[in-house]
Amino acid sequence: MVPHLITALSGPLLELESKVLEATPTIERWFRLEWQEHTPPFYCSVDLRNSGFKLSPVDTNLFPGGFNNLSPEMLPLAVQAAMAAIEKICPEAKNLLLIPERHTRNTFYLQNIACL
Repeated sequence: MVPHLITALSGPLLELESKVLEATPTIERWFRLEWQEHTPPFYCSVDLRNSGFKLSPVDTNLFPGGFNNLSPEMLPLAVQAAMAAIEKICPEAKNLLLIPERHTRNTFYLQNIACL
């Protein structure tokens, strides 16, 4: 099952956005081929900057948050994906240790940890 985002459009698509959407199958194929040759990080996110005529990665986060933002419908898919990824890289794993920050006032971080 592949998630399909259903975010409503807030206006007409920019030319760059239209081109990215049209090229989605090609982009997906490229990622799949690259991931066969290079091991991607187990879990990360990439921040993209869209200037309207070009798109560029500006930051990679190896331990991003955001699990607290998953909809109830997406949570089972995220759990299944995480379990499959962990089993693939470490099939003998039985437990997972999560060591959160001890001193934070960031409630979104705490919500993310609680969701994990």
